[in-house]
Amino acid sequence: MTLPVISNDMSDAEIERMMTSACDAANFLKALSHEGRLMILCHLATGEKSVTELEELLSARQAAVSQQLSRLRTEGLVTPRRDGKAIYYRLSDSRAIKVLDVVYDLFCKTG
Repeated sequence: MTLPVISNDMSDAEIERMMTSACDAANFLKALSHEGRLMILCHLATGEKSVTELEELLSARQAAVSQQLSRLRTEGLVTPRRDGKAIYYRLSDSRAIKVLDVVYDLFCKTG
């Protein structure tokens, strides 16, 4: 992995691109930086789940799960699908899976 090197000879356009990328990355990471949202994403990494399934998996109330799903939907990380009265969610941003893999390796993997 090669990290960018900031130098005095960078053009204004290059600095602006870096600032835009840093802002985008910060917003993406903020969406992931809540334990409830992170747990929802972990469960969705194994496949589509209904809101009711997520409530049971998380042992959480519907209002709390819906609030976190709303934030993830706003950030474009999950996509809903309605089937009758049930609403199902799936991951819609492959970057989330990549970050979840790294988080798993750093914090969850044993041995």
